[in-house]
Amino acid sequence: MTLALFLGVLIGAILLRLPVAFALLLAAGALMLNLGMFSADILSQSMINGVDNFALLAIPFFMIAGEVMAVGGLSDRIVKLAMTLVGHWRGGLGYVAILTSLLLAGLSGSAVADAAALVSILYPMMRKSGYPAFRSVGLLAAGGIIAPVIPPSLPLIILGVAGNISIAKLFIGGIVPGLLMGLALMVTWRFMMRKSDLEPQPKASRAERLKALKESVWALLLPVIIIVGIRFGVFTPTEAAVVAAVYAIFVSTVIYREMSLAKLAQVLKSAGRSTALVMFLVGAAMVASWVITIAQLPQQLAELLGPLVDNPRLLMAAIMVVVLLVGMVMDLAPAILILVPLFMPLVREAGIDPIYFGLMFVINCCIGLITPPVGTVLNVVCGISKTTMSEAVRGVYPFVLVYIALLALFVLIPQIITVPMHWLIG
Repeated sequence: MTLALFLGVLIGAILLRLPVAFALLLAAGALMLNLGMFSADILSQSMINGVDNFALLAIPFFMIAGEVMAVGGLSDRIVKLAMTLVGHWRGGLGYVAILTSLLLAGLSGSAVADAAALVSILYPMMRKSGYPAFRSVGLLAAGGIIAPVIPPSLPLIILGVAGNISIAKLFIGGIVPGLLMGLALMVTWRFMMRKSDLEPQPKASRAERLKALKESVWALLLPVIIIVGIRFGVFTPTEAAVVAAVYAIFVSTVIYREMSLAKLAQVLKSAGRSTALVMFLVGAAMVASWVITIAQLPQQLAELLGPLVDNPRLLMAAIMVVVLLVGMVMDLAPAILILVPLFMPLVREAGIDPIYFGLMFVINCCIGLITPPVGTVLNVVCGISKTTMSEAVRGVYPFVLVYIALLALFVLIPQIITVPMHWLIG
């Protein structure tokens, strides 16, 4: 009864187009009333306590780093490097988009930011070279959603806080599945381009490749610093975010000299706005999470899925189906904050590795970012490229199917993720 009440109020509020943060507070308040323990003081205190978390400090700093990279020339140099390496292949600009998405993923950690950068730079080039609009938009959108999986990742930070999972281990664990997503896109793109008569880009000379590598080396060093620093305990993920922000500002202003103080002020203002939205959502979700625990909703969910606890793979498959459906109508961060506290007790009871579960959850939610009716990344890509949603859906659906197949493979053979993950974590 309480589970139905919470979900009914939450879904009803969202259908009425109430912002997700307010919908969460409304659902939490309704549940508290049902339990006879409603108190505005408890709501406000729980919200403050929810955002009073050292790990969440990583969010504003990684947002600053991502904004600086887009403005300060780091993204442009990554694209130029990818162009010299794979631009001459058949369908080369597609491979450039995929390789760039992998490299940018290690810089920003935001699907929307990466997709926006990819479309702004590569879409005009692809259209000028004769690539179909629908196919170009589909590939760029599919490449953009790799960012939340490869460290640094803002969704992995939120998931770590919501599920009480080590953020450092989530970061390290995300490397292999993120690379496999990129590989899956490359294989799919190769299949699509096998009969293409598009003129490839001229092959870059060795001197041009070395020049592009030299110009982009400062940008490429950033993910290396973050991953190596976290892996060997030099700094925590939160401290890594500060290092990333300071490093990005230093490179953009002192080395590349493409970001003025005026641009930096705009970057800080934009990052501050984004952080406020995310933190308010996190605070509301922490209130809901506290009430969920008090109302024993995880136990009710465990009773519903209880028969599957003895079969971890079947349980994971059931959870992934639910997450996939939710991800189609809800953005990534709210889906994490609402569902992870519900599923985590069940996951631990079934003996499923929390890090593996967290990575699978984020990958699944990322697919929702390019799936109608919400499809946040798909909408961003359509807006920047000025293409219709129908064209974007037509172009992206083959990649969505490939991602779902990859997700199913990870469910059937979890060792694909867990073995290299534990090897890297050590």
